[in-house]
Amino acid sequence: MKFFASVFIITFVYSLSAFCQMGGSGVYQFLYLTNAPRVAALGGNNITLNESDPALAYQNPALLNDSMNKHFALNYVNYFSDINYGYAGYAMNLPKYGNVSVGIHHINYGKFQSADEAGTITGKFYAAEYAFNLIYSRNIDTAFRFGINIKPVLSVLEHYSSFGIVTDAGISYNNLKRQFAAAFVIKNFGIQIKPYSTSNYEPIDFDIQLGFTKKLKHAPLRISITAQHLENWKLTFFNPNTASNDTDLITNETRKKSKLAKKSDEFMRHIIIGTEIIFFKNFYVGLGYNYQRRKEMLVETRPFMVGTSYGFGFRVSKFHFSYARAAYHLAGASNLFSISTNIGDFYKKEVQ
Repeated sequence: MKFFASVFIITFVYSLSAFCQMGGSGVYQFLYLTNAPRVAALGGNNITLNESDPALAYQNPALLNDSMNKHFALNYVNYFSDINYGYAGYAMNLPKYGNVSVGIHHINYGKFQSADEAGTITGKFYAAEYAFNLIYSRNIDTAFRFGINIKPVLSVLEHYSSFGIVTDAGISYNNLKRQFAAAFVIKNFGIQIKPYSTSNYEPIDFDIQLGFTKKLKHAPLRISITAQHLENWKLTFFNPNTASNDTDLITNETRKKSKLAKKSDEFMRHIIIGTEIIFFKNFYVGLGYNYQRRKEMLVETRPFMVGTSYGFGFRVSKFHFSYARAAYHLAGASNLFSISTNIGDFYKKEVQ
């Protein structure tokens, strides 16, 4: 535990210089990609699901719990173009000490052709990034749990490479009687130890999140609300290459927004809403809505389902299967697949 605390304190102190950085301005942006189908189905971010999937601990290390003991998860994401990424993780419980999990989150950007300044093809190169996860959690009492995730990061882009270390720290609250959960997490506080160039050190964006989940008492419905980027209120930006949201596309007249409308738009960009319908223990269907993704990625004349997501999961024998599809843009969507199992189930002796 002292090791985890020491690493977090060091990276926290060195990260203070980047406290006001806007999302997307730093390196290692792949760390924010959702790798768990169950989370993707709920809008792409959730820090309050208390289930037995080790991949959930990547979202919030405080979600690492006793039920994940000896569970192994393998996630694969078919992203855009030739880009693929995924996560593999294993968790175990250490009596009297807490829970630990090891995993790797990686992304492969595919194969590229290299050329000189004259356009002559000189060969091929690859690009990939890796984040190794070492997660620890411990119960504070019957309701509260804290967790920390140490993530060494390796980035290799052609002949450029970079190394850094980031940490996540979170706390979760789970009231089984009221079927209510809440969590607070700080993600990706870190430093770039080795930059891509010898003298150009770059910041790493971090994210402060707050989440709530409530299951209805007399219905198989669980609702989650996650607030992201609480460290920065203003998430809006203006793209000069697209029509302004304040401009009528037919009359080309400017529409004035009220202060309430502007404040509401800013607020909703922080909010992700997800709903799960739990038909029975081993089968669920999830739906999600990401307002920020929709506002940033839609084509205004053809918005369709941008910002929405859905998925489902079920169990067959000793294996859990999950699938999700998230609509990012009119041009396409990402597909996420997962398989997990309890390794210990394969070693249980049948009761005579």
